[in-house]
Amino acid sequence: MSVLLIEAFYGGSHKQLIDLLQENVEDCVTFSLPAKKWHWRARTASLYFMQAIPSSSTYRVLLTSSVLNLAELVALRPDLGKLKKILYFHENQLVYPVRKSQDRDFQYGYNQVLSCLVADVVVFNSSFNMESFLTSISTFMKLIPDHRPKDLEKLIRPKSQVLYFPIKFPDVRRFLPEHKHFYKSRMYGIDASTNPDSSGCLSDLQRKQPTENNTSNLTPGPNKIMSTTCPEEAFKSPETSQEMNRTQNPETAVLQHEEDKPPNFNPCDTRKMVERDDGGNQSRPLHIVWPHRWEHDKDPEVFFKTLLKLKEKGLSFQVSVLGETFTDVPDIFAEARKDLDAYISHWGYLPSKEDYLKVLCEADVVVSTARHEFFGVAMLEAVHCGCYPLCPKALVYPEIFSAEYLYSTPEQLFKKLQDFCRKPDIVRRHHVKVDTDQFSWAALCRKFRSLLAAEAGEDL
Repeated sequence: MSVLLIEAFYGGSHKQLIDLLQENVEDCVTFSLPAKKWHWRARTASLYFMQAIPSSSTYRVLLTSSVLNLAELVALRPDLGKLKKILYFHENQLVYPVRKSQDRDFQYGYNQVLSCLVADVVVFNSSFNMESFLTSISTFMKLIPDHRPKDLEKLIRPKSQVLYFPIKFPDVRRFLPEHKHFYKSRMYGIDASTNPDSSGCLSDLQRKQPTENNTSNLTPGPNKIMSTTCPEEAFKSPETSQEMNRTQNPETAVLQHEEDKPPNFNPCDTRKMVERDDGGNQSRPLHIVWPHRWEHDKDPEVFFKTLLKLKEKGLSFQVSVLGETFTDVPDIFAEARKDLDAYISHWGYLPSKEDYLKVLCEADVVVSTARHEFFGVAMLEAVHCGCYPLCPKALVYPEIFSAEYLYSTPEQLFKKLQDFCRKPDIVRRHHVKVDTDQFSWAALCRKFRSLLAAEAGEDL
């Protein structure tokens, strides 16, 4: 059997998933397009792949993301239409936020509905993604002036399912300050001095078996999924290739030019970072990290306004603003860099995954102010590095994080951070009750392999 992986936008989480499947599922072949000019990929990728993918009698399964118009591709290539067709949704265009309703291009959501109709299996990276898409179809179709299709949700829902995005969580213990190292060793049920094996990984037994006294620290969010792990997949050492954990902008997915990037950052530089302690010392300011794309849908305005209020109160804190930037960076970033200069620990995108993880390990609190999130790899990576999460009580977050980590209003976010600034040991001594293991490739690999192993099509 041969698995055909097609990715019209090979970047960010889209690239991570394709690479993960390519590396861990036998007999895969991949065809992709670079992660830029998102709108043109959505409009024209099917025509490109019609010519780029050679005919083969060995193909049995096709997996693609919802960027591709699958209906167009199978119409252009009837041989591919006979395969088991799997459509994976990293996001959906029916509820993707736009500044003005007239800015929403009907065609992109329409393409995704058509793709669902021709797919054999429709997979979403979260329940929020699935429900927001399926329940919006009827309203979305009312934009058609007349002769509207009916009951499309009833056709698509039976073949829809949720399969969380799989994350390869690295072993970050060597980057952790003392209090976090103690927390992670308790979480894994191992002694803090234990070294990883020669491959840089922990064994499944070490990783999954709690000690007698630490089961309370493994309490998951409200919707924990129990999964067995794949024995061959343990924690890998951090990758040093370009950091790929940010979803790219659908409108302007162009990376900064080299000369526009911020200067190199050494996470071990102590010129602005106070000496590390064991977590109980109140003299070290609270370190807040915001690891998101520098775009309007992540609502940086709310984040920076909150920090300025903390500054006005005379509170002590540090901030690291990470994440990729694109051609149109909101003005608030330049303003905030000036206003918060004395509080900045790091500012800008870190191309090295290892440097990125070091900053997350040094931070105390990770904040999301997103108005759009269908999964949230960056938040889960930060939690894996021992950060206390603060997320909106909306979007996908209540599906992953319990109520104590959610806020409903900017004022609630401010009050939380105000308390943490005054007593940073509150978060440094807190053991985050989010089971990141359920989102790991080790936990999800068998489900993905099962999905890709089954054949479909009566003629096969």
